[in-house]
Amino acid sequence: MTTTPPPVTLDDIRAAAARIGGVAHRTPVLRSRTLDGLVGAEVHLKCENFQRIGAFKFRGAYHAAARLTPEQLTRGIAAYSSGNHAQAVALAARELGTTAVIVMPEDTPRSKREATAGYGAEIVTYDRYTEDRAAVAQALAAERGLELIPPYEHPDVIAGQGTAALELLEETGELGALFVPVGGGGLIAGSATAAKGLHPGIRVTGVEPEAGDDTRRSLAAGRRVSVPVPRTIADGQAVDIPGELTFSVNRRLVDDIVLVSDDEIRDAMRFVFERLKIVVEPSGATPLAALLSGRAGPLPPRVGVIVSGGNIDAERFALICGGGGAGPGGSGNG
Repeated sequence: MTTTPPPVTLDDIRAAAARIGGVAHRTPVLRSRTLDGLVGAEVHLKCENFQRIGAFKFRGAYHAAARLTPEQLTRGIAAYSSGNHAQAVALAARELGTTAVIVMPEDTPRSKREATAGYGAEIVTYDRYTEDRAAVAQALAAERGLELIPPYEHPDVIAGQGTAALELLEETGELGALFVPVGGGGLIAGSATAAKGLHPGIRVTGVEPEAGDDTRRSLAAGRRVSVPVPRTIADGQAVDIPGELTFSVNRRLVDDIVLVSDDEIRDAMRFVFERLKIVVEPSGATPLAALLSGRAGPLPPRVGVIVSGGNIDAERFALICGGGGAGPGGSGNG
């Protein structure tokens, strides 16, 4: 009997940590006694909102780009994203002395396009309602001879994302549970690989917005299940189907998926702003929302949370935390 080796291992994540060391930030782990008292556990927040470009995405993008050969780097990099991955690939390309072409929707907010272009990337637009972004990017990469770095469907991207959990556990020691936001699944795939590789008994829980529970449904069905395009303030998690590669990892390693409402996400964003004085985007706040709302259920004595990012402009942050609707349109993780 043969078994298929996992696409990413703990050793891969350790190698990724060495490769991105000194380029990606080793982000802080914050604590709050008030938070501990409210949820009845010692909570360690791995704050990727302090990462370069404001989100964990730089880890995977830089790692994947750094693994390219000199010849591949000379030709350049392509990616598709409307949010954090776009900026991450653009910055990674600049750091490595190459060029990046990013495929973005025509209706991407100007602030996102300007941030991506500010790192030196060329932007190619498409119509999100009539065209498939992956197909557009793949055709462009083939035409120009570029190396395509997808947002999450890539072993080197997953390994890079897993370095966040690796750093967290190196600092805290063994934890009973780890809570991670789930979009396409790259962050939790890397995090679960690192966490269970270090501490097999740790419980890894993903958190999704109620409107975008594609991973929860997929794990329950034992296969990838699509949902209608989610309408949620957690736009970085507005994914309609898990990645194929990421799901192959998550179905083995993720213990549970918890859902949270937009109102619970707002409450979590307000809490960390008022108590810890940090700004977190909606997708980054979903694991904390699961703890504060009680949806996570009984907790072990010590838990970790990956706060995935803080890319949100002041106007939208104020609108969301003031109780306004503020639908999709912040800075997504895809």
